[in-house]
Amino acid sequence: MWKTGLLLLFWGLLTSGELQQEETEPERRSLPPSGKLDFGYVPQGVYQTLAYYEPGVIGLLFHMVHAFLYVVQPNPFPEDLVIKVAKDKFGAIQSEYQKPENIVLTLQAIYYETGFVVCAVLGLLFMVLLPLVGLFFCLCRCCDNCGGEMHQRQRKNADCQRGLLTTLLFATSLVITAGVLCAYAANQNLSSQLKGMRRLVSSNLRDLQSFTNETPTQVDYLIAQYATAKNKVISDLDNVGPLLGGKIHEELGKEVCPAMDGALRMAGAMRETKDALENVSMSLEVLQEATGKLHFNLSLVRFSLNRTLNDPGCNDEDSDATTAQLCLSIRSSLAQLHVSANFTRLPDMNNQLESVNQLMKTDLSNIIQKGYSSFNDTPGMVSDQMRNVFEGARGMLDIIGTNISSFSKVFPVHSTMANFTNFISHTHSKIEDSYPEIDQIDFYRWICCIGLCCMVVLILAFNFLAILCGTIGYDKHASPTTRGCVSNTGGTLLMAGVGFSFLFSWILMGVVTATFLVGGNLEKLVCEPFHTKQLFKVLDTPHLVNPEWRNFIPGYMYNDSDLDLTVESLYSNCKENRGIYSAMRLDKVFNVTPFLNSSLYTKEVGKMFNDVKIDLRVIVLLESEGKQNLIGFSETGVNRINYAAYLEEVNKGVTQVDLLSYANELEAQTDLMPKGPLQTSLKGHANSLRQIHSQQVVPMEQAMSMLNQSIRLLERTASDLPNKVADVLATIEAAQYLISQNATQVVNQETEKYKQNIVGYFRQYIEWVRTSLTMEVAACKPFSNIVDTVEIVACSFLVDSLNTFWFGLGCCALFLLPSIILSVKLAKFYRRMDTEDVYDDAIGNWN
Repeated sequence: MWKTGLLLLFWGLLTSGELQQEETEPERRSLPPSGKLDFGYVPQGVYQTLAYYEPGVIGLLFHMVHAFLYVVQPNPFPEDLVIKVAKDKFGAIQSEYQKPENIVLTLQAIYYETGFVVCAVLGLLFMVLLPLVGLFFCLCRCCDNCGGEMHQRQRKNADCQRGLLTTLLFATSLVITAGVLCAYAANQNLSSQLKGMRRLVSSNLRDLQSFTNETPTQVDYLIAQYATAKNKVISDLDNVGPLLGGKIHEELGKEVCPAMDGALRMAGAMRETKDALENVSMSLEVLQEATGKLHFNLSLVRFSLNRTLNDPGCNDEDSDATTAQLCLSIRSSLAQLHVSANFTRLPDMNNQLESVNQLMKTDLSNIIQKGYSSFNDTPGMVSDQMRNVFEGARGMLDIIGTNISSFSKVFPVHSTMANFTNFISHTHSKIEDSYPEIDQIDFYRWICCIGLCCMVVLILAFNFLAILCGTIGYDKHASPTTRGCVSNTGGTLLMAGVGFSFLFSWILMGVVTATFLVGGNLEKLVCEPFHTKQLFKVLDTPHLVNPEWRNFIPGYMYNDSDLDLTVESLYSNCKENRGIYSAMRLDKVFNVTPFLNSSLYTKEVGKMFNDVKIDLRVIVLLESEGKQNLIGFSETGVNRINYAAYLEEVNKGVTQVDLLSYANELEAQTDLMPKGPLQTSLKGHANSLRQIHSQQVVPMEQAMSMLNQSIRLLERTASDLPNKVADVLATIEAAQYLISQNATQVVNQETEKYKQNIVGYFRQYIEWVRTSLTMEVAACKPFSNIVDTVEIVACSFLVDSLNTFWFGLGCCALFLLPSIILSVKLAKFYRRMDTEDVYDDAIGNWN
């Protein structure tokens, strides 16, 4: 019945489906990852059970008992022995125990149980011998032996003996008290923990209720998240131009853009050439005109200076020798006042300028920009050409969504979860109904344990009252026959305690032995192996439950014992709060992969993209008019200009001598002459030279600088100009050929990437569903919590409390032996004797 219910539960989880990991083809691994989708978080139920137990202070007693059991049984867990016995199911061993292998198993079991056997034998001996010893002891005392004679010999150390015996008995009683308190604490702990067990049971059932309530919600959430992938696919299809066309544009642009940039740079060079030619023509015209004026002015200055130097003040015999020498020096330097550069012999560039002006009538930059615009419209062209192809995409996506959602109708998850909820409620009510019976049984158990403790408490009461009476009634001057009533009462109580010790000790030891064998073996064979997971290894032993089953869980549930599903793996997966679908390997029973098979999406999307034909031949990078314009630029003749002649004249300078320096030197020489008309005239000529320099030479130098820059620019542009233009045109032709003839490879490559991105969204959805099923959907933590709860109740509540109870009670039973001996001996010092030893030298003392 429970198997059917469990299968119904697992069946309800199938709508969450586990997607088996599909092998990825080698070529797919090289594809770029698609955009990351955010599917949000699967709704999670809150499990309240905290399957953890902290015993508190009594845990010290538990550890003490565990240490004692380790001393009694230090052997490791007999995994092989348990497996062999379990496989034989005890029957073969009992019916055919004479066989050697069964004898070996028996001997191995006895060897493992050696500590328990020895302790049990000692307990049985205690149970048998102590009543016999008590019987013989009573008979012996009735015959006035064994301390039964009411006579005490006097000894000098009697007080010392009496004090020692009292101390030892008191210490022994304290140990017995500690033992009975330990037993009482274990008894109370068991009762209180059994009451707390209800909270754990209710918490586990509530978690199961949350499990059944949240699972349908989680399944619906997984199905609903298909819309995330669907919307992303639709968005990418709507933006096919920027996504696919942009990628095609980017790949083709690696060759197209450099070619177009080269053509654009050549158009710029054409404009710069026109400007440079205009500057050369203008500068050359200015320099030729200025050169003539400068030549005329310099000739006038030379003539004037020569006439001034013919002044009598320079040639007269009565003139100063210094003045004559200076005049001679000035006359000899007049030859430097000539124009240096001759621009009139330089050829003009009017023909080249006219050719370039003719070319500039065609707006080459605009033609190139049209090519850019045509190429940059690639995304729009792709979008227009693929619009018809993707018209049926929405319908295809709706069909896929219908297929994904259809399996929720195949498996009635909601009704199954409702049935399981009813099952949980029924189970909970039955457990609640059993609580009164459990409480009654626990009450009887508690009464029995209290009764056992009261036996020990009664003996302790006799001991402590006897010690109290003996101590209070002690009189060191009293003789054994004259002891007081209080002291005598103490001795009588001691003997009463001895009698009850003989009556109760064997009962106590019997209970201790029985509970020791049960509790100790449960701890060593069940609880301890559970903590170390050795118990799981035993349960997972192949062919343990059924000789034909390798693993009994899949063999029992799915009739497939070779399935890799063990008790330990199931418990560990649920402990990690993984999904029950993967933990229980339910895909072997209910495989929903056909409903969520990515190959189906790949096939459908592949069909859609098979009709994609992208034609980019309408793109024209450079029209024929632009090509002719570039060819014409290479034929303008700027490469045939004699730039060396221009540079030679520019580098000569305007005049042979710097007029400003010459004027300053002339004035300096004039200052050495005596003041007079000659000096004044020469200074006037120096000022004239300065004026010529500032008004004519400086503008000419500026014009020559402009001419120099333009000539050098033209020289750089004209250098190998035909080859440069040919290279630009060849690059343009190669790019145009790539677009018109060889773009199919690039288009197919980028289309395939785009298609894989679309398919990648479905794969992400499938992978997310698979991961969610493994880790989040129907998390089976409540089932591992149930196992942990059973372990807590069985081991921590019952077994530990039981072991602590017999440990304390056993301590009491053992220490009753020295208590009996000490009580019998001490009673002689407390009770009033009938006779005593009398010594002559002590008569005076007794009187």
